[in-house]
Amino acid sequence: MPEFMLQSTFWVSVLQIIAIDILLGGDNAVVIALACRKLPVHQRNKGIAWGVFGAIGLRVVLIFFALQLLALPFLKVVGAILLVWIGIKLLQHEEDDGHANVHGSTSLVGAIKTIVVADAVMSVDNVIAVAGAAKGDLNLVIFGIVISIPIIVWGSKLVLRLMDRFPAVITLGAGLLGWIAGDMIVSDVVLKPYLAGMPSWLHYLSAALGALLVIVAGSWLAGRKKEETSTLVDLTEVAVAGKTPKGK
Repeated sequence: MPEFMLQSTFWVSVLQIIAIDILLGGDNAVVIALACRKLPVHQRNKGIAWGVFGAIGLRVVLIFFALQLLALPFLKVVGAILLVWIGIKLLQHEEDDGHANVHGSTSLVGAIKTIVVADAVMSVDNVIAVAGAAKGDLNLVIFGIVISIPIIVWGSKLVLRLMDRFPAVITLGAGLLGWIAGDMIVSDVVLKPYLAGMPSWLHYLSAALGALLVIVAGSWLAGRKKEETSTLVDLTEVAVAGKTPKGK
């Protein structure tokens, strides 16, 4: 076993990457199913396998470039802000499934192309989050993605049911994104010199504050949106009742 796999920090980061891929990549399984639904039965497994392989390859390339970009000044700060936004958005109820533009293809090559392109478009948030969790280590990226993609594809239904049954899983996932964001900020190349003499627990404090920010802000916005929706429904019912003829 390679030496880097014997370090506890490696496995902590791997678990973070797997959690991120499952939370932010659940729709990938739906995309694969939609892209392959018009294929002949004997070609569907091939379409899924090659589509997943292409998606993994493209994801690794995108994250490789993201890792290089995060070494530039202030980009980790920008990435952290994006992660906070993604985490808050994760806690909001999405009414639109976002799959209306994913069309099935009758050819194997067409289905594979659809899967790869759709995955690239949908994976921007995933790429940023995984790059932050990997902390510059491409081995982590490859290892984490190779493990998590099959979980998403073949275990997505179980994962989605788990999320529906236990909403706390979503909250914990959003908090994880905030944790990574808080840790990213203090590791930016511009801020590092100023934090050189600071105690080591500063990273944990910053990460904890990031997680708290996402959970509190996301929950508050979700609650406010729910109240506004409920008020709108009540007003609609009153308006409809007012137009109803008496005696009906």
